[in-house]
Amino acid sequence: MKKISMLFAILFVLTALISGCGKETASEPAKATPKTAVSKEPVTVKLGIFKNVTHAAGYVALENGYFQKNFGDNVKIEVTSFDNGSEFSTALATGAIDLGFVGPGPSTNQYVKSKNFKVISGSNNGGAVLAVGKESGINTVKDLVGKVVAIPTKGSTNEISLRLLLKQEGLKVTTDISGVQIIARAPAETLVALRQKEVDATLIPEPWGTQIEEQGVGKVLVGWDKIPPNNGNYPLTILVASDKFLAEHRDLAKGAVKANNEAIQFIKTNEEKSYELINNQLKKLSGKGMDNKLIKAALAHLNLTTDVSRPALEEMAKVSIEAGYIKELKVEQLDLSKFIDLSILEEVKAGK
Repeated sequence: MKKISMLFAILFVLTALISGCGKETASEPAKATPKTAVSKEPVTVKLGIFKNVTHAAGYVALENGYFQKNFGDNVKIEVTSFDNGSEFSTALATGAIDLGFVGPGPSTNQYVKSKNFKVISGSNNGGAVLAVGKESGINTVKDLVGKVVAIPTKGSTNEISLRLLLKQEGLKVTTDISGVQIIARAPAETLVALRQKEVDATLIPEPWGTQIEEQGVGKVLVGWDKIPPNNGNYPLTILVASDKFLAEHRDLAKGAVKANNEAIQFIKTNEEKSYELINNQLKKLSGKGMDNKLIKAALAHLNLTTDVSRPALEEMAKVSIEAGYIKELKVEQLDLSKFIDLSILEEVKAGK
């Protein structure tokens, strides 16, 4: 009997062990499911933009909710406004923002140093003018010799255009009256400087040129469609994204390209309605709005497009090298093939 009792005891223990192992195995998939499921954690996209009407497509995309629609409800959008491209490009290169709208001049200058972000779409071509002071005595570009010309910031796309314009006329940039002197002034400060005759002219984005004329401070000498390169048909506002963001959230980058494109189409077909949308963003970003007629004038001087001209970007980059803003390489070493990646834009155009 003792042997039989011992046998039953052993069988009972074995059965319990087998049963316990079976339950543990069955419960493993349930434990693993949350690890393999798609994360439901919210994502924050940090977007940068200027306080400038040349970034109109970005404004309309924000106001009409195009970014949110294409990103999805799980995404929070944080917008940071910038006064110039140098600050924007530094923020992008250091991860303070993920993507946004900027000019090619400062972004190219930064890219050569950090090589960690890319151009993924165009947004606007042209929109800057050369305006001269009312009593400056400047009637042609050649009259700029011995004069002081303001640009929004050093190394900006506007400065590059100015240098190309001067080169076309055979003029040199100098620090004395033997040539043309270039200084940096914020657009609002430039209006005051022109009025007080501290500067003689400015190459400035719209609607500041129109505002200079309306306030009787001066006149537009060279219209937006005559500013180099390509007579105004050059990238002035482009959409860029960090390599990190593209690697981790390519779908969201595509959403941004779609939002930008939808906004461009909206402005082209609903220009009157766009004025209020643009003004709303200007108020949010700069604290004050703008008269609709100025916004209208600015839009009339822009070529909103997703296209990006690589030759134009290369031509402007060469000017930056010659001006000393890009010290890391020589003109013959310039290669922007990895800076411009329009693969996402091509997918969007193809309806993918």
